[in-house]
Amino acid sequence: MILSTADVVIDSIDSADEDDVDEYIEKLRFLFSENLLLAALDLIDRDSVIKFVTPWKHSTYHVLGSTTTYTVFPGNSSVSDKLPAYCTCPAFAYSVLLSGSELMCKHLLATKIAIQLSRCIERPVTRDDLADIAVRRPVYSLPTVFLDTVRGDLPARSLAIK
Repeated sequence: MILSTADVVIDSIDSADEDDVDEYIEKLRFLFSENLLLAALDLIDRDSVIKFVTPWKHSTYHVLGSTTTYTVFPGNSSVSDKLPAYCTCPAFAYSVLLSGSELMCKHLLATKIAIQLSRCIERPVTRDDLADIAVRRPVYSLPTVFLDTVRGDLPARSLAIK
């Protein structure tokens, strides 16, 4: 029940009016701990929410953490296609799934808010990028390859291991 209330508040955030955003942030303070909310907002301020978009318009979200990158599945709360939200970080596994002490982790909260505020950094993924990854990289390293490109560690066209 509380999670659906949080989703309703987050989904109603509109980036058009700054005063309204502040009002929604105040509402979120009642649903999330101060530390969690501030950490999520900090991730957004540091442009740490990356949205990768394939040529067929599929989106994947990654959040740049201080030591690693996490894949975030923000879920879909539409009635016909309910998909659960999930993050690959240890805090989600423990605080959300095991202990139930939080509704979501800071990465998931940051992603959901960033989507509503249109604050995700969009990175297109070309078919050539996907082909290079499929041929030269194992599937599990796909987020790392893209994030190396985002951070500037690799040139955009040199995704292959030499």
